[in-house]
Amino acid sequence: MNPIVRVLIVDDSAYVRKAVRQMLSRSPFIDVVGAARDGDEARELVDQLAPDVVTLDLTMPRSDGLDFLKKQMARRPVPVIVLSASSESGELVMRALDAGAVAVVQKPTALATDRVFEIAEELVATIKAVAAARVPVPPAEAPRPLKAGPTARTGTTDVLVIGVSTGGPQALKRIVPRLPADFPIPVAMVLHMPVGYTELFARSLAQVSQMAVAEAREGDVFRPGLALLAPAGYHLSCDRRADGAVVARLGVRPLDTPHRPAVDVLFRSAADVYGERTLAVVLTGMGSDGTQGAAWIKAQGGRVFTEAEETCVVYGMPRSVAEAGLSDRAVPLDRMVEAILGAL
Repeated sequence: MNPIVRVLIVDDSAYVRKAVRQMLSRSPFIDVVGAARDGDEARELVDQLAPDVVTLDLTMPRSDGLDFLKKQMARRPVPVIVLSASSESGELVMRALDAGAVAVVQKPTALATDRVFEIAEELVATIKAVAAARVPVPPAEAPRPLKAGPTARTGTTDVLVIGVSTGGPQALKRIVPRLPADFPIPVAMVLHMPVGYTELFARSLAQVSQMAVAEAREGDVFRPGLALLAPAGYHLSCDRRADGAVVARLGVRPLDTPHRPAVDVLFRSAADVYGERTLAVVLTGMGSDGTQGAAWIKAQGGRVFTEAEETCVVYGMPRSVAEAGLSDRAVPLDRMVEAILGAL
């Protein structure tokens, strides 16, 4: 039997508070235990009501969402889902993720219409997934890059592909900054994130990394020392040109995937191009995206690592791969870089 998830709504708009409450009331497994108008009131209600999940607006008078996040995470971490309007500053959303928010769900700007209810299914699914989440604690200092070293590379791997969803921004910031500037193979990543935020996240990741990091563009060359992030709204795949170079391809097909970009699309194309020299890593996230792609990689002789359950914010995508018998190794997040370097 599914446990009831207790939710606190934090938003300065009375309309949004009412709309979100109505959306969540459609699920028999969610109980909205309270609503707050700003960060100060939210902290008081968290203490009184002990919610399992908080949905959080970032732009509020008095104590805003970022202020609430920083103070609450320092006192007692709780899974927080940011409800972000597309008109809000993307940098503010990036800072919220750095402060410990586990997911971002985009709310429509036309709040006076029924379009706000379009996010109901996504929001309910995300709340249920993160209710028992392991809330990531931001590291006290930036992770230091490791050295690949001439003896570490055995020459069996030509590409690293990474798939991640809920909790992904924090996970990628624990991995990519630890890869050395001279990382000897290209990296391609799919992160489930609302449209409008992947370029900002790639830029944020680049600022703390030794490698070059960028949102992928059509025709970008896969090369050592570069990590490409799929842009929200487009699948990322790789294609080998006649001259031997491997380049990025962006597209909206296939249309029937639950996510765009899809981890499955990237993984399958990597297997087609790099074959047995593909290394895939599946990190924290809800759902099963990446499982079909992992099967394709394994069929070509490549390898698949999954994040161990004990460090996942949501043990969904890695669980799906592991239960399908496709994981070569389950690795805690803080040891994943060493595992990657050892597989080169």
